[in-house]
Amino acid sequence: MVVSIDNISPIVLCGGSGTRLWPLSRRDYPKQFVPLINGKSLLQLTFDRLRSFSDIIAIGSEAQRFLVEEAALSASFDILQILEPEGRDTAPAMALGALAGGEDSDLLLFCPADHYIPDTNAFVGMVEQAVPAAMDGKIVTFGVMPHSPSTAYGYIEMGEKLDNGCYQSHGFLEKPVFERATAFLASGRHVWNAGIFLVRRDVLIKELATFEPEMLEACRRAMSKSVPDGLFRRPDAAEFASATAKSIDYAVMEKADNVVIFPFAGSWSDVGSWNALSDMSLSDSSGNSLGGATENIKTIETENTFVHADPNRLIVTMGVRDLIVVDTPDALLISSRDKVEDVKKVVAELVAEDRSQAVAHRKVARPWGAYDSIEIGERHQVKRITVKPGAKLSLQHHHHRAEHWIVVKGTALVTCDERKFLLRENESTYIPLGAVHRMENPGKIPLEMIEVQSGTYLGEDDIVRLDDDYGRNFSETEGRTE
Repeated sequence: MVVSIDNISPIVLCGGSGTRLWPLSRRDYPKQFVPLINGKSLLQLTFDRLRSFSDIIAIGSEAQRFLVEEAALSASFDILQILEPEGRDTAPAMALGALAGGEDSDLLLFCPADHYIPDTNAFVGMVEQAVPAAMDGKIVTFGVMPHSPSTAYGYIEMGEKLDNGCYQSHGFLEKPVFERATAFLASGRHVWNAGIFLVRRDVLIKELATFEPEMLEACRRAMSKSVPDGLFRRPDAAEFASATAKSIDYAVMEKADNVVIFPFAGSWSDVGSWNALSDMSLSDSSGNSLGGATENIKTIETENTFVHADPNRLIVTMGVRDLIVVDTPDALLISSRDKVEDVKKVVAELVAEDRSQAVAHRKVARPWGAYDSIEIGERHQVKRITVKPGAKLSLQHHHHRAEHWIVVKGTALVTCDERKFLLRENESTYIPLGAVHRMENPGKIPLEMIEVQSGTYLGEDDIVRLDDDYGRNFSETEGRTE
């Protein structure tokens, strides 16, 4: 049987919290959605890399489904999204992806959404070379040839070389201490575990049935009761909740005897830390590298320092070295390079203190556009709202706040109780407390407006949604604002 890359179905795993790149990545906006590389997110680059393949499926969450859809649209793709009711690690996610197409022998290519592989041709060539082994019933895992004794990655030990160009797997190894990582590098037999797999659908389902039968059955029941919604598919939440949370390495890869390794010598990074992103960036003669709004950065007598600037603020460094500086509108990180890997501990502290900066940015993406909380006071809040052409906010009313809207760019079609009217630039309107209202953009350019809220309670849960184009409901943590 001849198999081309057109017969390979990629499944992109879009989960992950991304706390190691805080404050740029946050719980509701993890690193795969952040524009880190030349203005593109890692998820956009992943979709670009998979352009040669067909029938892409993304496994993601309800809260982030429109971020995934936006990344796909930027790559001119229509993708099916399977929306996990909750995160259960990679094994249940891969089971959902495998079960989505029945139980035939098609080849599935599982790819994390947050990895950076700059050479698309090398990536596609690697996958093509591994096809015969996968068609023969092997689970092919792609291991990256290490160039340093990294302690940030798991490793896989390569055994004997097989006729299909792969190596027999001799075991998956946890992230090592530096001394052991150095020994791995010197041996020439160890590769970094990239978490990319090529496998026949029926083979993966069979291995899951062998080693995790209860998990597989829970996923099968969840998919059998799934609810289709256009390009979204929602597995049953109650059934999926009974699937054991486990990584695919623990569930299958460390136990199955048909796992083989195809080594990849190209450039690869999981962009797992600020140091990793710094290493990927061009540096000047003093070892400094810049990110974000680089025009807002000025380095004076600065060495071996990475600075990521926000568009709205100038950053000047003087007489410093070996620092990581990351600025956002509501949080600033300054760390020595050797301590920045501990940023996830800081995020845990912020979560324990219930600080909003651990969860979301000041500017929050929505399916209709975005809003930026410019000012928050005791009885008032000011937001800058952007609405995409043709998009509309939900029809809603509030119990505790009134709103004043001022259009600064574009045209707004406003619903306020029984009235429906247009607002143009420099025009405004008042939405009384309790009024049923909606804003939509009937124009061809983005609508920008300032919203001033006033009232006794300004929380994001003060909303009664009556109609919504995006299927959002009150159970969604992301769905309560406008």
